[in-house]
Amino acid sequence: MRCMFAAILVAAIVAGPAPARGEKPAPGDDRARGDDPASSVTARYGFNGWPTSTADESGNGHHLRILSFGGGRLRLVEHGPGTALAFPGKCTDPVCPHVVLQSTTSADLNPGSRNLAYGADVLLPPGQTSTGQNVLQKGYSRTSSQYKLQIDGAAGHPSCVLVDQLRPTIRIARSRISTADGRWHRIRCQRTGDRLEIYVDGVPYGGTSVPVTLSVSNNRPLSIGAKGPYRDNDQFNGVLDNVWVRIG
Repeated sequence: MRCMFAAILVAAIVAGPAPARGEKPAPGDDRARGDDPASSVTARYGFNGWPTSTADESGNGHHLRILSFGGGRLRLVEHGPGTALAFPGKCTDPVCPHVVLQSTTSADLNPGSRNLAYGADVLLPPGQTSTGQNVLQKGYSRTSSQYKLQIDGAAGHPSCVLVDQLRPTIRIARSRISTADGRWHRIRCQRTGDRLEIYVDGVPYGGTSVPVTLSVSNNRPLSIGAKGPYRDNDQFNGVLDNVWVRIG
């Protein structure tokens, strides 16, 4: 693994045309209910321009660095009144372009057993799905603990994941509907006490029970668009905007 990271380069963001246009949900839109009021989020990324596209807009200092492998690049594309980030497209070559945004490690991003919500605005065309694509995650299911938002399978159904730091059972709330249709969708994962639920455009589409003692705490960075810059990284192949995390 260390030899792979030796080849990591800081990726460049270059302007490019948007693969699709979409309107961001307005503050009064039903899709925005329960999402990310600026006064309460732990981290928020709006990706409006460079170099501010990596800044944590919550004011808590969880700024992102951009890491790549195999020539991976991000593109700024239009989204509503601002911009979003397009990640590398689907690739089946022996060496594919990979890129990830990662925060520095911070205890502030560990929810422990407290309530937790996180999400993103997502655009993924149906031809860009794969067995696994990570939108947002902190930690790993096998070696630490984890919270994650992913879009998996050819049908492109999003799901939310929680893994306890002591008991590595993977708890999944999977959406009954696909979001891989080439349109913008606002996806939210929400853990409240003993319940983990997934919302798409403000509507609950799946949920599961979790132990009230389930605790997520690790020394891993917050990763957006993949779990890392290396080859087997569950690369996201669409466009992301308005990524956020709220703890408590």
